[in-house]
Amino acid sequence: MPRKLRVEFPGAIYHVSEELARLGWSHEEVAVRRKSDPGKLAMAARLRRETTLTIKAIAARVHLGTSKSANSRLHGWMHSHTVTDAETVAK
Repeated sequence: MPRKLRVEFPGAIYHVSEELARLGWSHEEVAVRRKSDPGKLAMAARLRRETTLTIKAIAARVHLGTSKSANSRLHGWMHSHTVTDAETVAK
């Protein structure tokens, strides 16, 4: 099944800012949290779903390590956290 068309946003900066505000984190705090932190993975999943950023760009922006390890970690996280019915209705 092909991936849904994602809208391109230059750098997707506001996605990260919104998620940081939601979590109550600073930009510096993202760098010191572990790579498998659920908040970081939620942020990365949103960037992957809603933008055209590559995994490499997402990994760098959210400090998830290498693109290869970030892809594996993000893939597993996205499969274990499916979209709820409420989120589907809202879209």
